[in-house]
Amino acid sequence: MKKYLVVFICLCLCIFPVKVKALSVDAKAAIVINADTGEVIFEQNANTCLPMASTTKIMTALLLCESGDLDETLTVTDKMVRVEGSSMGLLAGDTVSKRDLLYGMMLASGNDAANVTAYLLGGTVDGFVRLMNQKATVLGLKNTHFDTPSGLDGDTHYTTALDLAILTRYALKNPEFAAAASSRSATLCYGNPPYRRTLTNHNKMLKNYEGCIGVKTGFTKKSGRCLVTAAKRQGETVIAVTLNCPDDWNTHRALLDYGFEKTEVVELTPAETRYTLPVISGTEKEIIINIEPYKISKVTDGSFTATVNLPPFLYAPLEKGEQIGTVVYKKNDAVIEEAPITISKAIGVKPAKKNFFETIIDNIKHIFRNIWEI
Repeated sequence: MKKYLVVFICLCLCIFPVKVKALSVDAKAAIVINADTGEVIFEQNANTCLPMASTTKIMTALLLCESGDLDETLTVTDKMVRVEGSSMGLLAGDTVSKRDLLYGMMLASGNDAANVTAYLLGGTVDGFVRLMNQKATVLGLKNTHFDTPSGLDGDTHYTTALDLAILTRYALKNPEFAAAASSRSATLCYGNPPYRRTLTNHNKMLKNYEGCIGVKTGFTKKSGRCLVTAAKRQGETVIAVTLNCPDDWNTHRALLDYGFEKTEVVELTPAETRYTLPVISGTEKEIIINIEPYKISKVTDGSFTATVNLPPFLYAPLEKGEQIGTVVYKKNDAVIEEAPITISKAIGVKPAKKNFFETIIDNIKHIFRNIWEI
């Protein structure tokens, strides 16, 4: 009897297949993308323009990281910290480094840190906002406009889940930004005089989701709860964004899980992986370059290519780790990564051969040097 019942159920499933409910989240907008290729895994109103609160600081922090020398210090003025909302505790007269400002924004979500950054890099808040919007244009963020460096509401302060994911994907390629975004806490030294203090990251996903590497929380009454997260597991990296999502912590767990389910890691290898390059005027006549396979996670099948760009020869001297070329990886003619090609050892300059007269002069100098020492 049981046997016939099982057969009957199987027939029913074949005739009347169970419909799996599509992924849906309680957010005004949401998206999940593959961080390696930029492929969209899931989207819900991803092109709807909405306020984004302190996820704005992803752009502010990125521009700070790209400004160079994060150990540079400055003295805070009163107008720099004349801003409401969350704070890292800066006061007029404090000495603070750019690195402190970075961690103050990414961990404590300090509006004061964002404002100081704006004055430092843009001269004024308006000047810095122009830099933010210029960067948005360069990155192709077609539906984003910034009014403030901190994420405080503005009449034309908005983005989309898609644009925020694109921005985050780009920002995570910056090592300084990535380090700050993934830090659960940081001990900094600033003040007047500077003293040590510890900041804790507001992003609970860093300790509650395996492999989480950031990125940023945000909230205002107008925007609701906003969250950008990224996670990496076994070579796969996914980014999730929600705008105005009441239950964002649980929602992001589901979104990231879904992202990992849809991705797989593949190896990309150029047609030729071993190159021999002549070295001009070097202590070695040539150097061998080996191109290692590049691992990347993908969502959909496509045409992947790897193009090696190397010069026909090199000039000495060469330093170990020096970049001499790139490998450009594409999917369906769209660039997904440009990996640097570096050399594994240093090569010095070969001493130039001396002519007859130079040799005679050297010998005479050597003789007189010996006589002088005697």
